[in-house]
Amino acid sequence: MRLATWNVNSIRTRVDRVVAFLERSGTDVLAMQETKCREDQFPHLAFEAAGYEVVHHGLNQWNGVAVATRVGYSDVEVGFPGMPTWGDPAAAEARALGVTCDGVRVWSLYVPNGRTLEDPHYLYKLQWLAALKEAAGGWLAEDPAARIALVGDWNIAPRDEDVWDMAAFEGATHVSEPERAAFRALDEAGFSEVTRRYVQQYTYWDYKQLRFPRNEGMRIDFVQASPELAAHVTGAGIERDERKGKAPSDHVPVVVDID
Repeated sequence: MRLATWNVNSIRTRVDRVVAFLERSGTDVLAMQETKCREDQFPHLAFEAAGYEVVHHGLNQWNGVAVATRVGYSDVEVGFPGMPTWGDPAAAEARALGVTCDGVRVWSLYVPNGRTLEDPHYLYKLQWLAALKEAAGGWLAEDPAARIALVGDWNIAPRDEDVWDMAAFEGATHVSEPERAAFRALDEAGFSEVTRRYVQQYTYWDYKQLRFPRNEGMRIDFVQASPELAAHVTGAGIERDERKGKAPSDHVPVVVDID
């Protein structure tokens, strides 16, 4: 299986580009984040024409997660157990979608941004990550041989080398120790990040200030795999060229090959 994850930053804007990537790359399952549309607005027909079924969860013009698959799917789950709510009135956001594809439980995840270290959204982010760790640890406790992939836009740069200049991020989110600790906590739950051993590259470049031409980016998109799944990963890549050309997302696909 070739599994990919991509924050597409509006699927209606980039549907042609996403479908072209699927056809060119031979991707079997693509987890998408930030689709930015309701279910009735999602461009299903374009994916179906290319041979993919799509499961999508979107509530409005914000957030939104989806999984496109050409190997079938089952056991759709919207949100994970204990996932926090946000807003007033509090409500669950479209940030997590679980689908089983050919024996692999794929979770498309769009971790809250956090905004600033003083913003209530930062606490929400940490609570969200803690709840994910508890849920994921429970899945493995229930079935240690489960093949689970937690994939998506984590909005965390776990290491200093994952940002172009640590000085530029002093006092900012994405690099704070509590966020990095929350990312590492998934190791305690039994998961491991499986792309870094194969590729060292950024996955996101802001649209502003010529960040991409200057390669002033961040690595914030990852694949966390259960032990059984990690043992079958044979390679990974980051599709940097998808940040080029007409109407790119500010993120690029991260691809993992599974034997």
